[in-house]
Amino acid sequence: MKQIGLFEAKQKLSELVDRASRGERIGITRRGKLAAEIVPARERIDVKQVFAEIEKIRKNAKKIPGVTVKSLIEEGRT
Repeated sequence: MKQIGLFEAKQKLSELVDRASRGERIGITRRGKLAAEIVPARERIDVKQVFAEIEKIRKNAKKIPGVTVKSLIEEGRT
């Protein structure tokens, strides 16, 4: 992680944000000590959408006669 002083960071904030958006982590120091970090933002995941997709896959899955989750678990234990 590259570190940069607070004064310089204020002058180059736009550039630092661009670099962080490309995946770089940048430390901001105050009086030589790490005070903060500029890091890439995480993508937000819509949990409801994820569960909706899982449900769609589950409903469209082909069932195998005689095969249950319990039987698969028991088979894995042997």
